[in-house]
Amino acid sequence: MTRPERASRTAFVAVSALLFAGSAAVTIAWCVSMADMDGMQMPGGWTMSMAWMRMPGQTWLDAAASFLAMWVVMMVAMMLPSVAPMLWRYRNAVRSVPLTVLAAIAYFFVWTVIGLVAFPVGVALAAVEMRSAALASAVPLAAAVVVLIAGAVQLTAWKARRLACCAQGPTRALHAEPSTAWRHGLRLGLRCSACCANLTAILFAIGVMDPWAMAIVTVAITLERLAPAHLHIARVIGGVAVAGGLALIAQAVAL
Repeated sequence: MTRPERASRTAFVAVSALLFAGSAAVTIAWCVSMADMDGMQMPGGWTMSMAWMRMPGQTWLDAAASFLAMWVVMMVAMMLPSVAPMLWRYRNAVRSVPLTVLAAIAYFFVWTVIGLVAFPVGVALAAVEMRSAALASAVPLAAAVVVLIAGAVQLTAWKARRLACCAQGPTRALHAEPSTAWRHGLRLGLRCSACCANLTAILFAIGVMDPWAMAIVTVAITLERLAPAHLHIARVIGGVAVAGGLALIAQAVAL
């Protein structure tokens, strides 16, 4: 590796580390502020997250904008460790920092759209749960089943194919053009979101703004992408999630 290439790589790593540290710090601060607010105690012994509620004086548009801003920052903190190597490979393929930045923006645009869909769905479910004590009481069991199914997905050939797809670099010559960079980032985002769908479901089931849940899911996603024995790691994660889901089911049934 030449000196300019080493300098470029060092700069890339430094910027990525700063973005990760900044987004993680903001996410933690926001989660702490949310934890200081009393959530709504629900039948079944669980607490509804304030993420699906309006703060005093907020309109629903304000609440959606606040959720989306926090969601995007959270996704940068969670996904940057695993997507950074793919962006670096793209940077080497096109030899352009601006195009790499554009590809990264397109990648996180995919996650932004997911947040746009998740918020109204979460609000609607919260509204239904607040109206029905029976449905609210079933939430802990439903969340446990989601964790169990998500863990089982980790053990499938489908998951292995998704991981292999995410590990691939550019499979064809890339034109150094903004439109190509944008499409490449979208492809990365779509592949990544599909690969992470089951682990993201665990995050929603346990608590989308729970800092421990975010940390665990972030570590799991990073390890299954970057660890040398990533398929083995993915299966271990799946086994742990299945065991956790069964334990949560037993706990929910016992209540």
